[in-house]
Amino acid sequence: MIAPLAAKDVGPVTNLPLPRFVSLKAAEGNVRRGPSLTHRIDWVFQRRDMPLRITAEHGHWRRVEDRDGLGGWIHYSLLSGTRTVIIEQDMMTLRSRPEPQAPVTAALEAGVIARLGKCDLEWCRVSSAGYKGWVPKARLWGVAMDEVRD
Repeated sequence: MIAPLAAKDVGPVTNLPLPRFVSLKAAEGNVRRGPSLTHRIDWVFQRRDMPLRITAEHGHWRRVEDRDGLGGWIHYSLLSGTRTVIIEQDMMTLRSRPEPQAPVTAALEAGVIARLGKCDLEWCRVSSAGYKGWVPKARLWGVAMDEVRD
């Protein structure tokens, strides 16, 4: 007999999947050692729209990590469900269609934050500074490799 696939973990507060991606709503967000204002601030995220991965929930607090795996607890009001990604490859070409030979529409530098659109298993549509196009999902941080978005 084959065991059924385990359901993804869900947050005890929101009942949303864990882990999941969100973005930083504010220009600054204090990252704390624990889920309350009494815990020490370890550092401050200072990049609006930066994608973050939520790994845990406790009340109004979410444990998040950035693309380097650094993080801590941040108040949920500083987070947005708007999906963004970070371009991981310098001069990443945006293509007009999700195909390696499709015409290039732009090139983005490594570290650029882009708005995430549709994704299939290999490609995602992104937009940044008025430029739009498709990029290989493997060159992005902020989207799960098995994630499909309409």
